[in-house]
Amino acid sequence: MIGLIITGGTLDKDYDPITGALTFPGTCVPAMLEQARSTLTVDTHVLMQKDSLDMTDTDRHAIAEACANHPAQRLVITHGTDTMVDTATTLAQDARLQAKTILLTGAMRPFRLGKSDALFNLGAALMAVQLAERGVWIAMNGRLLPATTATKDRSRGVFIGADQPERS
Repeated sequence: MIGLIITGGTLDKDYDPITGALTFPGTCVPAMLEQARSTLTVDTHVLMQKDSLDMTDTDRHAIAEACANHPAQRLVITHGTDTMVDTATTLAQDARLQAKTILLTGAMRPFRLGKSDALFNLGAALMAVQLAERGVWIAMNGRLLPATTATKDRSRGVFIGADQPERS
Protein backbone atom coordinates (compact mmCIF):
# COMPACT_ATOMS: atom_id res chain seq x y z
CA MET A 1 0.00 0.00 0.00
CA ILE A 2 1.09 3.55 -0.77
CA GLY A 3 -0.14 6.41 1.39
CA LEU A 4 -1.19 9.52 -0.52
CA ILE A 5 -1.51 12.61 1.67
CA ILE A 6 -3.14 15.61 0.00
CA THR A 7 -2.29 19.09 1.27
CA GLY A 8 -3.46 21.35 -1.57
CA GLY A 9 -1.23 23.44 -3.76
CA THR A 10 -1.67 24.45 -7.38
CA LEU A 11 -2.34 20.84 -8.39
CA ASP A 12 -5.77 21.00 -6.69
CA LYS A 13 -6.77 24.56 -7.57
CA ASP A 14 -9.48 25.71 -9.98
CA TYR A 15 -10.39 29.05 -11.49
CA ASP A 16 -13.47 30.75 -10.04
CA PRO A 17 -15.05 32.74 -12.92
CA ILE A 18 -17.04 34.91 -10.49
CA THR A 19 -14.16 36.13 -8.32
CA GLY A 20 -11.30 35.51 -10.75
CA ALA A 21 -9.41 33.74 -7.97
CA LEU A 22 -7.84 30.31 -7.87
CA THR A 23 -9.73 28.30 -5.25
CA PHE A 24 -9.86 24.82 -3.73
CA PRO A 25 -13.18 23.19 -4.70
CA GLY A 26 -11.97 19.83 -3.37
CA THR A 27 -9.21 17.51 -4.43
CA CYS A 28 -8.93 16.27 -8.00
CA VAL A 29 -6.49 13.47 -7.06
CA PRO A 30 -9.08 10.64 -7.26
CA ALA A 31 -10.05 11.83 -10.76
CA MET A 32 -6.38 11.96 -11.71
CA LEU A 33 -5.82 8.38 -10.53
CA GLU A 34 -8.88 7.27 -12.49
CA GLN A 35 -7.78 9.10 -15.64
CA ALA A 36 -4.31 7.56 -15.33
CA ARG A 37 -5.91 4.10 -14.98
CA SER A 38 -3.78 3.48 -11.89
CA THR A 39 -4.03 -0.03 -10.48
CA LEU A 40 -1.98 0.70 -7.36
CA THR A 41 -3.40 0.21 -3.89
CA VAL A 42 -3.39 3.80 -2.65
CA ASP A 43 -4.75 5.03 0.67
CA THR A 44 -5.75 8.64 -0.05
CA HIS A 45 -6.18 11.13 2.79
CA VAL A 46 -7.02 14.83 2.40
CA LEU A 47 -5.16 16.53 5.25
CA MET A 48 -5.71 20.12 4.12
CA GLN A 49 -6.34 22.23 1.04
CA LYS A 50 -3.90 25.14 1.27
CA ASP A 51 -1.75 27.25 -0.96
CA SER A 52 1.78 26.48 0.17
CA LEU A 53 2.49 30.20 0.59
CA ASP A 54 -0.14 30.13 3.35
CA MET A 55 1.38 27.12 5.13
CA THR A 56 2.76 27.63 8.60
CA ASP A 57 5.14 25.63 10.76
CA THR A 58 2.01 24.25 12.45
CA ASP A 59 0.82 22.94 9.07
CA ARG A 60 4.23 21.38 8.38
CA HIS A 61 4.15 19.65 11.76
CA ALA A 62 0.62 18.36 10.97
CA ILE A 63 2.01 16.88 7.74
CA ALA A 64 4.86 15.25 9.68
CA GLU A 65 2.36 13.89 12.20
CA ALA A 66 0.20 12.46 9.39
CA CYS A 67 3.26 10.77 7.89
CA ALA A 68 4.38 9.37 11.26
CA ASN A 69 0.91 8.00 12.01
CA HIS A 70 0.26 6.53 8.55
CA PRO A 71 0.69 2.74 8.46
CA ALA A 72 2.32 2.80 5.00
CA GLN A 73 6.11 2.95 4.77
CA ARG A 74 5.90 4.63 1.36
CA LEU A 75 4.10 7.96 1.15
CA VAL A 76 3.41 10.54 -1.54
CA ILE A 77 2.40 14.06 -0.51
CA THR A 78 0.78 16.49 -2.93
CA HIS A 79 1.96 19.97 -2.04
CA GLY A 80 2.27 23.47 -3.44
CA THR A 81 5.59 24.15 -5.14
CA ASP A 82 6.45 27.49 -3.51
CA THR A 83 7.29 26.00 -0.09
CA MET A 84 7.63 22.33 -0.99
CA VAL A 85 11.32 22.37 -0.07
CA ASP A 86 10.52 23.87 3.35
CA THR A 87 8.09 21.06 4.13
CA ALA A 88 10.47 18.43 2.75
CA THR A 89 13.22 19.78 4.99
CA THR A 90 10.93 19.62 8.04
CA LEU A 91 10.08 16.00 7.22
CA ALA A 92 13.73 15.06 6.61
CA GLN A 93 14.62 16.38 10.09
CA ASP A 94 11.89 14.39 11.86
CA ALA A 95 13.47 11.32 13.47
CA ARG A 96 10.11 9.49 13.47
CA LEU A 97 10.16 9.39 9.66
CA GLN A 98 13.67 7.96 9.14
CA ALA A 99 12.38 4.48 8.23
CA LYS A 100 9.90 5.78 5.62
CA THR A 101 10.16 6.74 1.98
CA ILE A 102 8.37 10.04 1.43
CA LEU A 103 7.97 11.90 -1.86
CA LEU A 104 6.51 15.37 -2.31
CA THR A 105 5.07 16.37 -5.65
CA GLY A 106 2.83 19.04 -7.09
CA ALA A 107 2.20 21.09 -10.21
CA MET A 108 3.04 24.44 -11.71
CA ARG A 109 -0.42 24.66 -13.31
CA PRO A 110 -3.75 23.36 -11.91
CA PHE A 111 -4.87 19.97 -13.21
CA ARG A 112 -8.40 21.28 -13.84
CA LEU A 113 -7.14 24.02 -16.18
CA GLY A 114 -5.52 21.62 -18.65
CA LYS A 115 -1.99 21.68 -20.07
CA SER A 116 -0.84 20.84 -16.55
CA ASP A 117 2.17 18.91 -15.34
CA ALA A 118 0.06 17.56 -12.44
CA LEU A 119 -0.78 14.13 -13.87
CA PHE A 120 2.79 13.53 -15.03
CA ASN A 121 4.25 14.54 -11.67
CA LEU A 122 1.77 12.46 -9.67
CA GLY A 123 2.42 9.40 -11.84
CA ALA A 124 6.17 9.87 -11.57
CA ALA A 125 5.91 10.21 -7.79
CA LEU A 126 3.81 7.05 -7.45
CA MET A 127 6.35 5.10 -9.50
CA ALA A 128 9.36 6.62 -7.74
CA VAL A 129 8.04 6.00 -4.21
CA GLN A 130 8.05 2.28 -5.00
CA LEU A 131 11.71 2.37 -6.06
CA ALA A 132 13.37 5.07 -3.97
CA GLU A 133 15.44 4.42 -0.87
CA ARG A 134 14.26 5.58 2.53
CA GLY A 135 14.30 9.30 2.99
CA VAL A 136 12.49 12.41 1.83
CA TRP A 137 12.43 13.23 -1.87
CA ILE A 138 10.92 15.69 -4.29
CA ALA A 139 9.50 14.24 -7.52
CA MET A 140 8.98 17.01 -10.07
CA ASN A 141 9.69 17.54 -13.75
CA GLY A 142 10.64 13.89 -14.29
CA ARG A 143 13.39 14.07 -11.68
CA LEU A 144 13.75 12.53 -8.25
CA LEU A 145 15.67 14.91 -6.01
CA PRO A 146 16.83 14.49 -2.41
CA ALA A 147 14.88 16.94 -0.26
CA THR A 148 18.05 18.34 1.24
CA THR A 149 19.51 19.46 -2.11
CA ALA A 150 16.41 20.39 -4.13
CA THR A 151 15.52 23.97 -5.00
CA LYS A 152 12.86 25.58 -7.14
CA ASP A 153 14.32 27.48 -10.09
CA ARG A 154 11.64 30.16 -10.29
CA SER A 155 12.97 31.60 -13.55
CA ARG A 156 12.33 28.31 -15.37
CA GLY A 157 9.50 26.92 -13.21
CA VAL A 158 11.31 23.65 -12.49
CA PHE A 159 12.99 21.93 -9.57
CA ILE A 160 16.71 21.30 -9.68
CA GLY A 161 19.23 19.46 -7.53
CA ALA A 162 22.73 20.30 -6.43
CA ASP A 163 24.07 18.61 -9.57
CA GLN A 164 22.13 20.98 -11.86
CA PRO A 165 22.91 24.63 -11.11
CA GLU A 166 20.41 27.39 -11.81
CA ARG A 167 20.74 29.10 -15.19
CA SER A 168 20.15 32.79 -15.64
